[in-house]
Amino acid sequence: METKPCPTAVPVAILVRVSSKRQETERQVHELRAVAEARGWSVLEVIEEDGVSGAAKDADRHGLARVEALAAAGVIRKVLVHEVSRVGRRPAVVHAFVERLLEAKVSLYWHAQRIETMLDGGKRNPAAGMMLAVLAEMALAERETLRERILSGLENARRRGRKLGRPVGTVMTREHLLERHSAIVRLLRAGKSLRDVAARTGKGLTTVKRIRAAMLAVSPAA
Repeated sequence: METKPCPTAVPVAILVRVSSKRQETERQVHELRAVAEARGWSVLEVIEEDGVSGAAKDADRHGLARVEALAAAGVIRKVLVHEVSRVGRRPAVVHAFVERLLEAKVSLYWHAQRIETMLDGGKRNPAAGMMLAVLAEMALAERETLRERILSGLENARRRGRKLGRPVGTVMTREHLLERHSAIVRLLRAGKSLRDVAARTGKGLTTVKRIRAAMLAVSPAA
């Protein structure tokens, strides 16, 4: 999603992420657009990661890759996110992403604390650096707590005799999987790279690899 830039405004990109199809990015985008408008920033692109877990490795984060490409090309000067956990729930991923932005002289602004990683003069913001470290660890702790609750709930369900997992007979066949992801299949058959396909379709790299493996299993020459 792209917007025509204002010639005198600071060019920025908005990055939003949801991990579940039941969630939506509209509120995140709306609030970040309002921030940009209030501060005189020009939103060049809105990058959405839909159904991508914050625990995913950075290789599977097509949104982060797109932001980094814009930063390295000098197209943007800032990246806007709603909160640090939208970048990721793995501290290593968050810190590596921020470092690559800083190397490109691009500042990360997160709305929850209304703070940026760079000061107006282009220097690092030490307060933001310390806050980022704390928030990244909190995001990881929150994820681990949620995981423990889920596991506890599953164990409790087992004790009560409830059957868990997919109903018998609902396993998706390879053919059905390929049909469902026909856009990925088409691009892979056209010779596009895994990362290029992920970026073009908005899917995670893990998904693209799974489709590629299914294609090879159905037709080794694919």
